[in-house]
Amino acid sequence: MAKIKRGGKGVRRAAKATGRATSARRAKAKTTGIFDSAMSLLPFTEDQLHRIFLAIIIGGGVALAWFIATLAGVPAMARTEVARLASEAGFEVRHVRVTGTARMDEQLVYAAALSQQNRPMPNVGLADLRSSLLELPWVKDARVSVQLPETLAIDIVERRPHAVLEKPDRLVLIDADGIELEPVSAQNAADYLKVSGPGANRQVPALDQLLASAPALNPQVVAAEWVGNRRWNLTFKTGQILALPEGKDEASTALVKFARLDGQNRLIGGKVATFDMRAPPRIYLRVPGRADEVLGDSGGGTP
Repeated sequence: MAKIKRGGKGVRRAAKATGRATSARRAKAKTTGIFDSAMSLLPFTEDQLHRIFLAIIIGGGVALAWFIATLAGVPAMARTEVARLASEAGFEVRHVRVTGTARMDEQLVYAAALSQQNRPMPNVGLADLRSSLLELPWVKDARVSVQLPETLAIDIVERRPHAVLEKPDRLVLIDADGIELEPVSAQNAADYLKVSGPGANRQVPALDQLLASAPALNPQVVAAEWVGNRRWNLTFKTGQILALPEGKDEASTALVKFARLDGQNRLIGGKVATFDMRAPPRIYLRVPGRADEVLGDSGGGTP
């Protein structure tokens, strides 16, 4: 008698296979959805991500080629080949981005960076470019870097105008170190302390220390003349002049003493045109139309 085989086992096997396929599709869909959601959170477009991955791949290849060529003892050849590969891949300077400039002429920075235009990224002379930027009067510091694939980034730290140097033919802005920045009009120089005299700009840091010893007088001082490369004459808003003695400590002591006397006797704004403190402890007071009078160390009143 013939036997008939039942197909139940085959049906169960097919059902299991179908279930596994369905689970796989669901898992794939879920994974794809999570990946797409994660990618949507990144601040990059698909094209930008493609360029980033390409930069990483090519950059790694370039680094490997450089390493192998260096081990082989042919660094010059390696540099040439790496530069060629980088240029063909689009890794060359096509854009210059400048930040940090507020007062200086930004075109001076672009002019300095022009020598790097269209250079392959491995050949960009960052150190040389930074050195040339530091030669510009307004540039206190400069940070130069490359941003793959085609941007040269320059961040400038500007010097701050601190005073005005009076020269025979013009006024020049200077910073706290006495570095000359650029010519300035008399109108735009009105709010700055004016310094004058041969070598006065080199004495600006010392002048700041001197004025800091009597801060109450700072708002009254509008000009300082460096006399004979040895001492200062200070001019107040009233046009009155204070002649200080030579020497850092001597000048500081005299200025503090004058500040104290001014607080007691209102010297600034009075009839005295010049206060001469070059021969301490005495102060010689010059009043227009009158002979010099002496204010002794006792701190007496003015004439």
